[in-house]
Amino acid sequence: MLDIKMNQEGGKLTVALDGRLDTSTSPNLEEALKGAIAGVTELVLDFSGLEYISSAGLRVLLGAQKIMNRQGSMKLCGVNDVIREILDVTGFCDILTIE
Repeated sequence: MLDIKMNQEGGKLTVALDGRLDTSTSPNLEEALKGAIAGVTELVLDFSGLEYISSAGLRVLLGAQKIMNRQGSMKLCGVNDVIREILDVTGFCDILTIE
């Protein structure tokens, strides 16, 4: 189960995730981002409510990062220790901006 809340203010899009980002829910996030990311110069992913992320979720983050590298910036905020450890182990800490 993953709840996705989006809030856009001008060129800034904040996406709050609540639940688990895994094989069954990552297509939902991918689809939501695909529809909303055009024209966005700053993408903020709020992980405050995120409990778990799988490799499928990481793939969605990587895809979003590639798009945002061309049109602006992307950062993660509210990352808990469990998610941060997954990002560390996979090397994603080196690729993504985490606050």
